[in-house]
Amino acid sequence: MPQDQPAVSGSGSLSSTLLEQLRWRRPEAWERFVRLYGGLIHRWCRRSGLTAEDAADVLQEVLSAVMLHLPDFCRERPEGSFTAWLATITRNKVRDHYRRRHGRAEARGGSTAQRQLSEIPQPPALSEEPIRADADSESWLWRRVLETIRGEFEVRTWQAFWRTTVDGQPPAYVADDLQMSVAAVYMAKSRVLRRLRQAIGELPR
Repeated sequence: MPQDQPAVSGSGSLSSTLLEQLRWRRPEAWERFVRLYGGLIHRWCRRSGLTAEDAADVLQEVLSAVMLHLPDFCRERPEGSFTAWLATITRNKVRDHYRRRHGRAEARGGSTAQRQLSEIPQPPALSEEPIRADADSESWLWRRVLETIRGEFEVRTWQAFWRTTVDGQPPAYVADDLQMSVAAVYMAKSRVLRRLRQAIGELPR
């Protein structure tokens, strides 16, 4: 194996994770990161009261900060939660956005500017709400991971997994409806779950 490339395995160790690939600045890793986490960051921004346009701008600021400070996270906080670290960056960028807006309004002066200033939504104070790494954020991320791996499976395989695991339908009923054996339904479910666990294990923790 070339010395300038990180080792990659399926064990879920640091060297096999998306985090390690990001450290090596692999374009495909960054694209995957944006697909997985971009929506979560944008969602946090919208929950903080930002418009869709402003949330898109702050998202770009967060992504730039992540790219800049990612080595610090890897080196100094190996025990920390990546999602919590990402939430902290997002929270700071949202606050910066509100401060800039207030600063521009104050600089204009006058009664009109003061009225506009009063109409600008306030940031979520110093509270971690609504930007934080909670169960809801984790659930959203898992659903996003599911979406990214869906294309790896045939339609019937995915339906067998989804209907038995998510919808809770009896395997025998699903097998009959999809014209599969019950064993094939269980196998399809197992295949998707195995791939999901692998994909989740590759995420920064």
